[in-house]
Amino acid sequence: MAHEFAVTQGASSVDSLHLLVKFFGVGNVYINKRYDNHKEHLYRYCVRAREELVKTIIPFFERYPLRTSKQDNFLKFAECMDLMGTGAHLTSSGLIKIVEIAETMNHKKPRTEIIRILRDYTPDTDPHR
Repeated sequence: MAHEFAVTQGASSVDSLHLLVKFFGVGNVYINKRYDNHKEHLYRYCVRAREELVKTIIPFFERYPLRTSKQDNFLKFAECMDLMGTGAHLTSSGLIKIVEIAETMNHKKPRTEIIRILRDYTPDTDPHR
């Protein structure tokens, strides 16, 4: 299961993303080229390494909570990272719980079809069961 912390900005604000790399000392900036009717490409500051997320990003935002609606998404992200840290993603019930949380992030609309497929078709990979 992949995890990622990302901040997205347009090309005119890409310098702010490079400041995040410098400030945190982790992550990278990537371009998301757009070929639709938008005037500028998007850029993403991304942190994907679990250790960098757990030791740098999550503690920072726990100490300095976001003051926007993104705070709820961050708390859900941190909860999923905690669950993965305990190995919950290695069991079908744990994976379903993580997916249920993740599916309510950003768009706030659960995708019950994905959860149903996981319940029906995901083998339990926990060797202790």
